[in-house]
Amino acid sequence: MKKSLFLYLFIISALINIFTYKYYSMRNLDETKSLKETNKKLNDSILNMYNKSLDADYFSLERNDRAQNYLNKNDLKKFEDHVTQSLLAFNDNPEGNIYTDQVKMGEQKFIINHVKIINHRWILADYSNGQLWGEVALKYFESENGKIEFKVMDSYLYPQQLN
Repeated sequence: MKKSLFLYLFIISALINIFTYKYYSMRNLDETKSLKETNKKLNDSILNMYNKSLDADYFSLERNDRAQNYLNKNDLKKFEDHVTQSLLAFNDNPEGNIYTDQVKMGEQKFIINHVKIINHRWILADYSNGQLWGEVALKYFESENGKIEFKVMDSYLYPQQLN
């Protein structure tokens, strides 16, 4: 009887080991499959985001070869910084930046916050006075002495939203 009991215990422990091994090996395969699917989805989303960033950056001086050839600049980043700083320098005017195409309203002056250089001629910028926001399209020209001149093409001031 003692031998039968040990035989039954051995068979039960062997079966438990077999089922445990099978469970963990299948679980590992399922996790691997799930991770591969997740990895594929993430790679697809990364590729999708990369393509969206390329589309969003389509109108930029960095990606416009014709504008770069026209400007004939060796260091585009330095040139973009020069143009941006030239435009932002007008924010120091007590009446506000004249290239927002807005007059000072009350105590707050309109200043340019963000600048996007589109190509060798055009700039998009947004401006605000803390309460009102707007956008402006500018033309810019570089004179022979390196000074940047701006001209307002169009400006839009968003209506104030009441909460």
